[in-house]
Amino acid sequence: MHVRIKVCGITTPEAAAAASELGVDAVGFVFAKSPRRVDVGEAHRLIEYLSPFVTTVAVFRHPTVDEVISVVSSVRPNVVQTERTPVLADAVADQAALLPVYHDGPDLVERVAQYASRSPTPTVLLEAPGRGGRGVAPDWGRASDVARRVRLVLAGGLTPENVEEAIRTVRPFAVDVSSGVESAPGRKDPQRIEQFVAAVRAAETQLTTGAETSP
Repeated sequence: MHVRIKVCGITTPEAAAAASELGVDAVGFVFAKSPRRVDVGEAHRLIEYLSPFVTTVAVFRHPTVDEVISVVSSVRPNVVQTERTPVLADAVADQAALLPVYHDGPDLVERVAQYASRSPTPTVLLEAPGRGGRGVAPDWGRASDVARRVRLVLAGGLTPENVEEAIRTVRPFAVDVSSGVESAPGRKDPQRIEQFVAAVRAAETQLTTGAETSP
């Protein structure tokens, strides 16, 4: 089992270089109001520190179409992450993949199922109720149900200390970390990123070994 890793809210060259060198699969640049917000020029400079094999993600909350088009046309991210994917589908279809954000709630499985029925390869990012970036986890039980139906990117409240348990419980396609690897809001700690990556790889090994030894 391979679990992909996304580090969201990269703001410094040191963090970008560390994520790339440690084998992180994707990094997120936040263009919404946040301590982690970057502008187009900063994103361009940070991308220079990434391997070409790292997926770049432009992260929005509730942007206008014009805001997204402006960033996409300049930064050229591989993926656009936002709650407003239905509105943006036509606007960025030829330039970037769309990663829809879902917030946890009692009707989560039903909402995701509706989306999955309309998509040939459904992938969703799950956060806690409200908004992301607060270090709050969604319900892992519901997340596990969703992960059996779609490719789930599990976000919210993940740290080097709990990501192994999260992976064993949820079995996500990918994990997304932000505040859990920071020394201060908006400041990623390369050592914490390294610890997070190591914990994810340890969980992969445990699951693979368990799968191979189970009857």
